[in-house]
Amino acid sequence: MAGYRLELPTIQNWNCHSCSGCCRQHVIQISDEERQRILEQRWSNDQTIGPGQPTVVADGGPPWNRHYRLAHQANGDCVFLDENGLCRIHAKFGEQAKPLACQIYPYTFHPSGKKVAVSLRFSCPSVVANRGKPIADQRKEIKKLAQRVVPERSENNQPPEISPGQRVDWADFGRFIDALETILTPNDAPITVRLLRALHWIELVDKARFNSVRGARLGELLEILCEAAHAETPHEPQVVEPSKLAQMQFRLLAAQYARKDTAVELVSGWRNRWKLLRAAIRVAVGKGRVPPLQECFRDVSFSVLEQPFGGLPDHAEELFTRYFRVKIRGIHFCGRAYYGTPLVEGFQSLALIFPATLWLARWLAAGAERSALEDDDVARALAIADHHHGFSPAFGRRNFRTRVRTLARMGEVDNLCAWYSR
Repeated sequence: MAGYRLELPTIQNWNCHSCSGCCRQHVIQISDEERQRILEQRWSNDQTIGPGQPTVVADGGPPWNRHYRLAHQANGDCVFLDENGLCRIHAKFGEQAKPLACQIYPYTFHPSGKKVAVSLRFSCPSVVANRGKPIADQRKEIKKLAQRVVPERSENNQPPEISPGQRVDWADFGRFIDALETILTPNDAPITVRLLRALHWIELVDKARFNSVRGARLGELLEILCEAAHAETPHEPQVVEPSKLAQMQFRLLAAQYARKDTAVELVSGWRNRWKLLRAAIRVAVGKGRVPPLQECFRDVSFSVLEQPFGGLPDHAEELFTRYFRVKIRGIHFCGRAYYGTPLVEGFQSLALIFPATLWLARWLAAGAERSALEDDDVARALAIADHHHGFSPAFGRRNFRTRVRTLARMGEVDNLCAWYSR
């Protein structure tokens, strides 16, 4: 795709700080060319990799179209991760010899007409912490990565639907993105209130019809809806306890974010599936102790997670604001970037990241015997949640999407956001 313009998240900083987290939790699928290149590097002769340890393994597909991924060590680490937390391929052959997925992380690229919107994955701790050079100063390097992954003729891709059956062109779709980011940007209210305004705006958008409204007139209509959402949303969150049905649906959703799902879990067979089934039943019931879905979560009761935790810690406001703005500007919540969902449903799913992250943060805090959240709780919880959002196949399946739509139809997404922010 030649001649496109990058749409960068200019509020974000990032550089790799070699924490090796991405090498410990992600499954890296590789192309046939990458597989062949790794095999030709003759790692079987390298003494730093254990005898009999494969470097590449099959990852499904029929025999005539087999898929492959990098192998993992017994503890879940990538086979190429050394004892110092560094990549063996990078050290021996240079960065360009690594699989493309490793070189691109944590960037994601989303073609949008004559532009390519760039987003980042907040599963990277350096992204969460906003550490490194401003993204705006790395345009040249990011453009090189984009040229390697953006398909030819992707400018012909259709924009995401606004709601089922409603679609505008890319120029007008950009007006929706601009309006949504504008609602979440100002510092005139806490992030919870701004998020509630955005959800109210999305509800108004869902009810509106845009068949004959285009261009400047559409911009005016969206501005009117923004003003209505601002005027009709209380300046303080109205805390209403979600219904029992909503709490059950939400726990199942939040527990999906809490899973680890590394290569070790994926190949652990029926024992792990049976463990996850039992955990899902306990989460649905919501009584007793919360099943620890990964090592960082301690043994706590469900009831503790429903108590007030003193509101958001100091830096969580900035973190959530930056998170939502990066995802929205990068079109990283709907369309091809998010299981083909329309803008309305995609944003409702993105908004649920907020209470889900706070539920996980409460779990981390309660596990450390604290009754108030700290900045690190929220940062760790967001990294855990965003590891899955838009990348785990489970989130694109009918049951998960139905859960999101049900919570939205019940008007409970707002209640969940306010309930877990207290």
